[in-house]
Amino acid sequence: MSPSRLALRLCLLATVIIMTTAALADDEKLVTGQFQPHVYTAEDGETLQYQLLLPENIDDGQKHPLLIFLHGAGERGDDNIAQLKHGRAMMEAQSKKHGAIILAPQCAKDKRWVEVHWALPAHTMPEKPSGPMAGVLAVLAQLRAKYNVDADRIYVMGLSMGGYGTWDAIQRQPELFAGAVPICGGGDPDGAEAMKDIPIWVYHGAKDGAVPVARSRQMVEALKKLDAEVHYTEIPDAGHDVWTPAFADEEMLEWLFSQKKKH
Repeated sequence: MSPSRLALRLCLLATVIIMTTAALADDEKLVTGQFQPHVYTAEDGETLQYQLLLPENIDDGQKHPLLIFLHGAGERGDDNIAQLKHGRAMMEAQSKKHGAIILAPQCAKDKRWVEVHWALPAHTMPEKPSGPMAGVLAVLAQLRAKYNVDADRIYVMGLSMGGYGTWDAIQRQPELFAGAVPICGGGDPDGAEAMKDIPIWVYHGAKDGAVPVARSRQMVEALKKLDAEVHYTEIPDAGHDVWTPAFADEEMLEWLFSQKKKH
């Protein structure tokens, strides 16, 4: 190899080392006030991409509420950005207002937050969480270990497929959550007993052609029979997109972030 060619290769190698070191250093920096992409890898090799928004005052010594946001079927993929298509402005505003940590995971294209079809008239909660849901719960555990998360103020909100995921999460691990907002989704009415102590605000459009409005009505009825705190907003002329009015509902958002886990 000629001296000039060797010098060029050494130069390129040095550049790669510098770039890699810089990337590692950047990854260790605490970035606040904006969404940052991350990837979680489970022991079986399955990955979950997610965006994390840390409030600017994350290091103030105070405990911070945490909101999990579960997107719908149309935002599935592997770009780690589509999950912010709906609700990004709302999440950023609530993080700033309430000092909240926001976890926005992305479900893989061929998977679901809960492995049931949303056109079914009813379903029973699967015995095990789906791979993506298991990943969400694992990331939540990591965040609780790393940051000063207020264990009494962990919330979950989701739309459509994410509405199903919201119901699944609070039935599967009710001890984790202080409040939930399932939007145009569906759950297992037989699981209402498990979630009866969690304040819930449900949204659905009466003319929803994608997820039957009966799915939300079933859950609300089951919870009311148990004297649970459940609010229900059914919009008479709305179709599937009820997340837009839900995200604009300041009363609901203030209600959500005021909830604290009952002991």
